[in-house]
Amino acid sequence: MSLDLSYILFLVLRMAVAAAFVVSASIITERSGPVIGALVATLPISAGPSYVFLAIDHDAAFIAQGALSSLPVNAATIFLGLTYVVLAQRHSFAVSVGSAIAVWIVLASIIRLFDWTLTGGLAVNLVAFGICIPLLARYRHVKMPLVTRRWYDIPFRAALVATLVAIVVSTSGWVGPRVSGVIALYPIVFTSMMVILHPRIGGPPTAAVLANSAWGLLGFGMAIAVMHVAVVNSGSAIGLLLALATCVTWNLTLWWHGRRTRRIAA
Repeated sequence: MSLDLSYILFLVLRMAVAAAFVVSASIITERSGPVIGALVATLPISAGPSYVFLAIDHDAAFIAQGALSSLPVNAATIFLGLTYVVLAQRHSFAVSVGSAIAVWIVLASIIRLFDWTLTGGLAVNLVAFGICIPLLARYRHVKMPLVTRRWYDIPFRAALVATLVAIVVSTSGWVGPRVSGVIALYPIVFTSMMVILHPRIGGPPTAAVLANSAWGLLGFGMAIAVMHVAVVNSGSAIGLLLALATCVTWNLTLWWHGRRTRRIAA
């Protein structure tokens, strides 16, 4: 088998694995309502596979540097969410989704121009979430209508994440860790939710899923910081595992706290 064919087959395998993660998580999200759906959506189901495949191809220094670029991009994602949530209450699909994606692209383009430190990335996240979480709180409680899945939903989501993985893996060698870290954090799950759910159930219910994701996304940012520190000290494998554990633990804690709060209120 030629080297080029081996590379293509391995790339296709990576794309398929990543797509399977995102499709599975998206189905769970649709069936479980905005609160649980938001917790699932903020697990590293898109960025996680991208970083795993980057770790296969590159050393720990590359992954650690990529994480420093990914950390402030997490702040850009919460502003994407805020933009969509506010606009989706009254505006059309095109205006709401287009504006949200444009905000992310502008912020990510600015972020990639700088060499980030761990302290700087954490500070940007602290400011961003300090602004966005209170503003999103009023949009969280909307009843989720029944969602009827269409034949193209799964292929569409699979194609989105597979394309992202292909871009990250194929370009990482020449764009470097800074740009790879930015691309790996593109919010595939949020985008697919907006594109698929908004035309079907309307803006406010779709916005409720993103509004509920704010606290989970904060935990995702902490996981990126943990990954950077752990990769520097213990290597890529340990760093990726600890990042995943951080996300899962944080989201389970949020779920437990929310369930306990509802039980007390009842």
